[in-house]
Amino acid sequence: MVQRAGSADLPLHGGRVPPWLGDRMTKLGTIIAEAIVIEYGRDEFLRRLAHPFWFQSFGCVMGMDWHSSGITTSVIGALKRGLAPRSQDLGISVCGGRGRHSRQTPDELIAIGNRVGIDGAGLAATSRLVAKVDSAAVQDGFDLYLHGFIVADDGKWVVVQQGMNGDKRQARRYHWLSEGVSSFVDSPHAAIEGKGQGEIVNLADRRAAASRHGQLELLASLGPDRIVREVVALDPKVKPKEADQPLLPHLVMPAHHDVREENVNMRRLHATLSAAADRGPEDFERLLMVPGVGARTINALAMVAEVVHGAPCRFADPARFSLAHGGKDRHPFPVPLKVYDHTIAVMRSAVTKARLGLGEELEALKRLDDQARQLERYATGPDLKEIVAGEFRHSPEWGGRSVFGWEETGGSAEQKSLEPTPSNAHRQAR
Repeated sequence: MVQRAGSADLPLHGGRVPPWLGDRMTKLGTIIAEAIVIEYGRDEFLRRLAHPFWFQSFGCVMGMDWHSSGITTSVIGALKRGLAPRSQDLGISVCGGRGRHSRQTPDELIAIGNRVGIDGAGLAATSRLVAKVDSAAVQDGFDLYLHGFIVADDGKWVVVQQGMNGDKRQARRYHWLSEGVSSFVDSPHAAIEGKGQGEIVNLADRRAAASRHGQLELLASLGPDRIVREVVALDPKVKPKEADQPLLPHLVMPAHHDVREENVNMRRLHATLSAAADRGPEDFERLLMVPGVGARTINALAMVAEVVHGAPCRFADPARFSLAHGGKDRHPFPVPLKVYDHTIAVMRSAVTKARLGLGEELEALKRLDDQARQLERYATGPDLKEIVAGEFRHSPEWGGRSVFGWEETGGSAEQKSLEPTPSNAHRQAR
């Protein structure tokens, strides 16, 4: 069964990911992907990618700007680079990308099909069809410029694609999943929490099964071009009945650059930090003896652990995960490269040992996540401004870096929190 799994609206930003961050995103993103496959299997990793809230949180924990359109491009790019040498072991390949790379998707899928013995030509046709639906059949003012196709060796897949509206300076991300599932997609409105964003069609809900079946038959019999003509002919004032329109996961990120307390579930943030303080020394005693791996790294690992193990309802506030490794534009704070590198080292050690059947370190990460959930009811702590101010104070010693350069000793967070100026958004949209 093919179905749209969700969407996201993001501010449209220009620019590029600097190599010092892109290389680390590739390493950490690949390790997280492998940890999920080891713990939960390939199908679950595909389901995560199909969930707009999890996808955004995944990009945030990797140090990308927490709310921008660039998360989509950078996450797809990082996974494509990182999973390529691991594709035969993990059985997952990433095709397409932004601009000209998106047009190479059919050829890449055919090559994968020839290598692993699946219908590459059929997947190539699916790639074109899904792109056609979001660019033509659904005319919402967003022109597609990115198409990522993640496929498993058994033929299951996820499509993540993004369009932009230059006039509104917004981007919209679309998620598609090749199967009907119960964890992240089936009745997601029962698990996702967030502010109401108006009426949204949810074809992923179990009550929409007849609608999905009918649409697939329509696609097969008429084709996308005929459907476009039929849609244009419809009266835009005619709306379907409310009872037929359950909610579909739809993420809306704000335009402001700074991370505000309203963007973060502070109860969960305090629980994560408390779990790191309580559980970290006990579970990571051996790791804490390694120079540089201390309390700050355990905080980051606790957030990574939630990305690996968390349930769908825990990703309603993706901004919270930006507090693991900051952001390249210094929001919520500069990327602490020493912390980031220690996070990668610990995760790589855990995944490498798990591959050999030694899962103690991955289990320790899971206990961090379990502890955080137990502490949510009563954990307290400082407000977000105080947490961010502390990060700025320690930024020089933690190797703080942004697109503006290295952090230097002295100066306040307020003096340093310069807003980035988006440039050439139409040509460099991410």
